[in-house]
Amino acid sequence: MSQTSYLSPSLNAAPFTGEEITLSSELQKPNPLEQAVGVYVTLHGHFYQPPRENPYLGAIERQSSAEPFHDWNERIYYECYRPNAFARILDNQGEIIDIVNNFEYLSFNIGPTLMSWLERYDSEVYQRIIAADRHSCERLQGHGNAIAQVYNHIIMPLANDRDKVTQVRWGKADFQARFGRDPEGMWLAEAAVDQATLAVLIEEGIRFIILAPSQAQRCRPMNPAGDPLDWQEVGGGQIDPTQPYRCFLPGGNCDRDFIDIFFYDGPISRDIGFKEVLSSSENLAYRLGQAVRSDRHPAQLISVATDGETFGHHKQDSEKAIAYAFQETFPRQGWTVTNYAHYLSLQPPRWEVELKPLTAWSCSHGVDRWQADCGCGGEGSLWHQKWRRPLRQALDWLRDHLSDIYTEIGELLFTDPWLARDQYIHVMGQFPRWDQAPVPLELNPDPLQTFLAQHQSHPLTPEEQVDALRLLEMQRHALLMYTSCGWFFAEISRPEGVQILQYAARAIALATDLTGVDLETEFLNHLSLAPSNVELFQTGAGVYRQLVISSQVDVQRVAAHYAMTSLFSPCLADQPFYHYQAEPIDYQIQRLGSLCLAVGQLKLTSNVTQEVEHLVFGVLHLGDWDFHCGVQAF
Repeated sequence: MSQTSYLSPSLNAAPFTGEEITLSSELQKPNPLEQAVGVYVTLHGHFYQPPRENPYLGAIERQSSAEPFHDWNERIYYECYRPNAFARILDNQGEIIDIVNNFEYLSFNIGPTLMSWLERYDSEVYQRIIAADRHSCERLQGHGNAIAQVYNHIIMPLANDRDKVTQVRWGKADFQARFGRDPEGMWLAEAAVDQATLAVLIEEGIRFIILAPSQAQRCRPMNPAGDPLDWQEVGGGQIDPTQPYRCFLPGGNCDRDFIDIFFYDGPISRDIGFKEVLSSSENLAYRLGQAVRSDRHPAQLISVATDGETFGHHKQDSEKAIAYAFQETFPRQGWTVTNYAHYLSLQPPRWEVELKPLTAWSCSHGVDRWQADCGCGGEGSLWHQKWRRPLRQALDWLRDHLSDIYTEIGELLFTDPWLARDQYIHVMGQFPRWDQAPVPLELNPDPLQTFLAQHQSHPLTPEEQVDALRLLEMQRHALLMYTSCGWFFAEISRPEGVQILQYAARAIALATDLTGVDLETEFLNHLSLAPSNVELFQTGAGVYRQLVISSQVDVQRVAAHYAMTSLFSPCLADQPFYHYQAEPIDYQIQRLGSLCLAVGQLKLTSNVTQEVEHLVFGVLHLGDWDFHCGVQAF
């Protein structure tokens, strides 16, 4: 790696020198942060990792493909998230001369499932991201760099109306709890959008979204004082990305039924992702400068959006390049680093836009990548994706049956079951206050009891409280099983496909606990229609039987793991243990040379559903990896 590649002593590239960026003295007078004047740059990073936790344990198991790290979250954390929170600027001798928090200058969204993991794994980086948004608010007249995201990255146009609402409300609540303010914008998973999705966003108070230029169909100047002007077709991605647009709902109230849209610059964003634009701040400024227009009146926005993991994970050390660009290169060109919300406050839309009916940024076939054998995600292999539609149909079948169970039992326990689901976000993660030190995410009985008191249809018995929480957890997993990554690639048996099937299995298990009804057999019949490319599995049903069932962990296995662990660490009363609180009621241990025997009684309380199990165990360690353990109900 070149030690000097991030330092740009001078930029003399033709596309952004001379008259193209020289402002008249008359235009130089206003403060560019109070009035839109000159060139503004917004670099948006979509930071996201899918939920990877075992749904029975709440912990990520080792992923060998991420070696030498424990799992992919941890690997990308070391390559991207922490380096961007502490981006180093080096001098010509390779010595650190400054450390920059890139999140103070990047426009960004961080998926709630990733933020939850970051909070547990490294509270310092987590708090640095929160502080970055606060500092950007101070710099940009109250408009922070962070925007929200639909909760667990489902493809919104393929979700039913009820799930659309919950995804937006959960994403908003997560954002409010972490950043201490309402989100102005929201990132849609894969930028997938349709009219029904826009309607939910507008109803929930979201002001703007970010889309690819290819998602626009036509646009026209707004003419409030006169007749509508003629539409201009831009369906081939020709829309001008240097300004915001207003999108009205058909037949809606023009005073409120609209949302503003920023379209990122497609060619620049692709070059950042797939070329060497980020190899130095000079290359980045040169490429952005090619978009500067001499006919701006009086301002323009250079809008770029890409996966946040590009900065350091996909493009090694590129966090240094953008740090130097933010601190030195862009200011030297007279460019103002801003975010979408701030630019919108300076430059409201003057153009109206209509979108294509059903689109996403990573599929040229609408949203078929998440429901059909469209070829996207094939990675150049000979593998088909004929499993995609049967997989979605199987999950839709399961979702509908789970909804029936939730409604039937939920109406006996909640005053409004679906409102209770929307507000379950406030206790299922136990988010810390944005201005306080983080606390563990395990459920705390006090807010949980407050939540139940607000939504219960009558004072619930302890058994009914467990059933109420089982219902809500069943619905949470029914949403998690739609995480978009499960369809993104070419094969159902990849880790992403297995993960969403694990969530489906957990939802099925909770439904069985509640009703005694077996949904798994019929679900497997549906999965058997999803052909796998791997002969070992043959179908999705084979994937489920071989990779999903083997990952399930019941309370006896948790107790066995606790028993074996107790041989090497002390047993503490009310000790957190994965998704449980572990309380040894009686415990005895005997050691004889390399032999060790422990017996005891254990109380396990689920932090999620509040279920309590009393078990007894005996574990014999004969040395090395030779353990013999037995567990049964007390």
